[in-house]
Amino acid sequence: MTAAAAAPDTRLAVVMITWNRREEALRSLTRLRALPERPHVVVVDNGSTDGTAAAIEAEHPWAELIASPENLGAVGRNIAVARLDTPYVGFCDDDTWWEPGSLRRAADALDAHPTLGVVTGKILVEPGGTEDPINAELLHSPLETAGSMPGPALGSFLAGASVIRREAYTAVGGFHERLWLGGEEELMAADLATAGWELCHLPDVVVHHQASTARDPHLRRRHGLRNTLWFTWLRRPFPAALRRTGHVLAGAPRDRVTAGAVLDAVRGLPWVLRHRRPLPRHVERRFRALEASQRTSTARRYVS
Repeated sequence: MTAAAAAPDTRLAVVMITWNRREEALRSLTRLRALPERPHVVVVDNGSTDGTAAAIEAEHPWAELIASPENLGAVGRNIAVARLDTPYVGFCDDDTWWEPGSLRRAADALDAHPTLGVVTGKILVEPGGTEDPINAELLHSPLETAGSMPGPALGSFLAGASVIRREAYTAVGGFHERLWLGGEEELMAADLATAGWELCHLPDVVVHHQASTARDPHLRRRHGLRNTLWFTWLRRPFPAALRRTGHVLAGAPRDRVTAGAVLDAVRGLPWVLRHRRPLPRHVERRFRALEASQRTSTARRYVS
């Protein structure tokens, strides 16, 4: 390895959030430590009770650890990003890791395209390295791609598989604390697009995902469905909001989890109405263009 190849890529850092997944977090940190980009890594432990923070301190002292006393959800990323001064930030969940060279390719794309705010990569499912079904939807996005962009345009992004421009992230306030975790990206993506930032998919930027078994799929679905409804009511014009609400509820299972999500969303209506800010027309056109693919998606179904 040459001296240049061994030098850290100072353009970017990596932010990981974790909660009660000690072994998964340690495994992902081992993979991140071996990357040729040698990124600075900030880990936010969201109040784990399984010894995650202590294990990271003992086994990965090179990583910057933020031990939160409470579970901040996606807002943990905001806390970490506030510590950074790199132009780009790669997000990583505790059960994902970046393929060698991918962070550098994402940074190169962001360097080359000043209005590009987010790069979302291709996801390989481990063990086995098979392609996640979401990859086909990202690659064949129905949105019109700006001529200068290096890949298909996206309406939203997947936080655990994306590299973002820190300037864009901080300008829109990061992830909204009200959404906590689960489908929290859509609101931020809409605000990025409103602010003039582009989002795109680059299939040569690769992230590996070995889904943790330490999760509550019903709670994640409840939050994801609630957050989709909240985003729809916060940002879509009334006719589009009604239409999209109908599509979302028609595609969700008729069970207690869905009922709980709808109840949560309705309880938040006073907050939604106070903060409602419909999208400008050019951004609304993007989300309207996504509706058909969202209805037929097999990778984004609200099931658990």
